[in-house]
Order: sequence, then C-alpha cells, then structure tokens
Amino acid sequence: MPFFENSPDLLSILTWLDWLVFFSILVITIAFVFYGGLHLKKETKQFDLIDHLIMGRRLTTPFFIATLVATWYGGIFGVTQIAFNKGIYNFITQGVFWYIAYFIFALFLVDKITSYKAVTLPDLIEKMFGPKSGKVAAIFNFFNVLPIAYVISLGLFIKSFSGFGLNTSMILGLICVLSYSVWGGLRSIVLSDMIQFFVMCTGVFLVIGFSVSTFGGISFLKNSLPPHYFSLTSDETLLQTLIWGFIALSTLVDPNFYQRCFAAKDTITAKKGILFSTAIWILFDLSTTFGAMYAKAVMPQANAGEAYLYYSTQLLPNGLRGFFLAGILATILSTLDSYLFLAGTTLTYDLSNERNRENPIFHYIGVIFVGVLSLSFANFFEGNIKLVWKTLGSYSAGCLLFPVLIGHFSKRKFSDESFMASCLFAAFTMTLWQVLAPTEWIKELDSLYIGVLTSSFVLIGLNKLSRQKSSP
Repeated sequence: MPFFENSPDLLSILTWLDWLVFFSILVITIAFVFYGGLHLKKETKQFDLIDHLIMGRRLTTPFFIATLVATWYGGIFGVTQIAFNKGIYNFITQGVFWYIAYFIFALFLVDKITSYKAVTLPDLIEKMFGPKSGKVAAIFNFFNVLPIAYVISLGLFIKSFSGFGLNTSMILGLICVLSYSVWGGLRSIVLSDMIQFFVMCTGVFLVIGFSVSTFGGISFLKNSLPPHYFSLTSDETLLQTLIWGFIALSTLVDPNFYQRCFAAKDTITAKKGILFSTAIWILFDLSTTFGAMYAKAVMPQANAGEAYLYYSTQLLPNGLRGFFLAGILATILSTLDSYLFLAGTTLTYDLSNERNRENPIFHYIGVIFVGVLSLSFANFFEGNIKLVWKTLGSYSAGCLLFPVLIGHFSKRKFSDESFMASCLFAAFTMTLWQVLAPTEWIKELDSLYIGVLTSSFVLIGLNKLSRQKSSP
C-alpha cells in the first residue's frame, strides 16, 4: 500500500502543472463573475433591484441546477470531518435526511410559494402573516445564512498551503471573496456557479475513482475500519442521529432555496431543478463520504478536519491534483459568496426601509458588514464547523419551521402577532433548555425539538384563543 503522510507539506507536493490548472480555473471563474456584472450594467443601464436580487425571475433550468448544487456544499471540510470520524453516518445525517426535505420542497411547496411573487423568504412570510412576522423571520434567517462555517472552511483551505494561522487565513480569504461578491448581484453568482459546479463535482468523483483503483472497493474499507463506520447511527444515540433529520427540515425554510425558486422563470423550472439537483447531491455525498473513509483507512492518525484534503492531494497525479484543489476551493467559494449576498440582502431589503432598497451602495455595504460579522462569529466558534451548523441551524428550524409550514398548508388565517409570538417563545425556550437542562440524559433531547414543540403549541393555542374571543 502506498505511504501517505498525515500532515504533508502541500507546497512541496504541487507541481507547476498543478498550479497552472488551479489558477486557470480560478481566473475563468473570476472572469465569469465580472462578465455577469458588466452584462447587467449594459442591459439595465441603471441599478435594477429585482434583477440584482433574483435575476429578474429569468433563471433557466441548467443555471438553476448549477447554482443550487454549487451553493449547497461549501462546508465540505465539515462533512468529510464527520465521515472521517463516523463513516456512513455522514451519508445518513448530511445526505438522506436532506433528500427527504428536498423532495417535500419540490413536490409540495414550490407551487405555493411562487404564487406570492415574493423576492425573499421574509418577504413571503410578510405577505402570508404580516409585517411583524416578516421582520422576525428576517432576523432568524439572517443568523441562519451568516456564512460562518464557510469562512472557517476557506480559512482551513488557505491555512493548509500558507502556514498562516486560521484567523489570518480566514481574513485573507474573506477579503478576496468580498472583492467580487458585491459585483453584479445574483447574476454574477449564478455564472460563477456554472464553472464551480463542474469543477467541484468532477474533483470529488476523481478522488473516489482513484481510491477504488488504488486500494480496492468496499472490502478494503471493511477490513481497515471499525464496525461502527458502517452503522447508520455510528456510535451516536438514535436521538442524536434523528436531530439531523429535523435540522434537514430547515431546508423548508432555507432562504437559498426560496431565492432560487423566486428567481426561476416558472414553477416547472424550480421543480425539475430541485429534483435533478438531488440526484447530483446523492452522487456527491457518496463520493465525499467514502473518500473520507478511505482517508481514515489510509491515514488513521491524521487531523479529521484536513484529512480528506491531505489524502486526495497525495492520491491524485500531477495536473489532476491541481484540478481537485480548484474543485475544493470552488465548493467553498460558491457557497460563501451566495451566503454573503443573501445575508446582505436580508439586511438591506428585509430589515431596512424601502427608501434604501434602491441604493446599490447600501447593498454593497451590507455584504461587507456580513463578512466582518461572520469572521467575528468564526472566531467565537473556534473553527468548529459542526457546532456552527447545529447551533444556528437548530434555532432557524426550531423557531420558523412549524409556523411557516402551517401557514402554507392550513386553511385558517393566523395573525401577525401569533406568528411572531410563536417564534420568540420558541427561541426563548430553546435557549433555556441549552442552559438549564439538568442532566446529560435530558440534554440528549436537543433544543431543536423543544423549539418545534413550543412554536406549535403557542401558535395553535393563540389561534384557539383568538377564535374563542371572536365567537359570540
């Protein structure tokens, strides 16, 4: 079996051909970003808010698939870290649970949400419930789409090559992304996603292909890894495994999905786009999960957060190594720039007054502010991507999931105040649960469950109260 170092010097491994391929792809991606911005300025002559935020609702199926797939995978070091430590548990918690949510979204929500002609998710909630609900939803969604995990991922990537500390690497990466994220709106992001989509998918497929040809198939992994790597729950409890299923349902209130659906030219485009994207995600998740498991089998003492990167760069031949690294970077950038843009939109469209919405400078400042805030939170979480996902994902799903779904599917009209109260009570009880849960056994009942239960009881209870008061 070939020898792989646990922490190799990547600069000594890379050849001139790797760098040529890497920078060629990076230049092409940046060119597409600026092309999108120039095309927008040439076409509109002046700032067009709807075109800037949702491409004037003209997103076609191929672009829809590329931007949705690319945007969803910026935390590649997070999922490969889970797979390195726990095996196919990663495919269940970061894959299967989410596919169920995607199908629900495509089959049951797309028709409902597109009829509102909204621009953002909080805008949709405001039209469903009222202005107070829209503001509360905007606050929860702002923290949900803060790209903290992806700032960390980019920092880890740069740290692997530069020798800088994680904080310095995050700052340098964020400055580079901010320099183009404010340019051209959603159109530039979608165009860059086309390149990033191709590169990131091809890169992870190459790793799994070379892994099988070099070491063998599933029998090699079974002989090299502990049995729990092939258990659906690994060494976690059932409750801790199922919590990811509830977090996956946060897709049903995820602003990225709503933004792409609002930008699609029609409902058929959105439905087909989500279903085709899901098929690609299945292949991608299988590749990253088993790729990280090969890394564990070959480099068992490696650092879990960087093992997949180190393994892949030592596995692939010259040229393809550079292509893979460009794919890793594309995976991170495609999500980071989208989340920066979306969080900035939440600030400048959903949480500001109408007078400022048409000011492009205001939107640019919003994106920069989001970048600085994300960097601050990245330091607070000390680079722990999994903790970021569970904390912020839990609050968003726990507080918004039930109220939004009942708004979609219930024939009864719920008041603005009821929606707002249910979300705020849910956030309060979730925080109390995390702080005051008296025993480890009770703490295993994740606060997300508490949030969903609280929001449902409060919303239904307030609705019954208002109906009793209004009845003679």
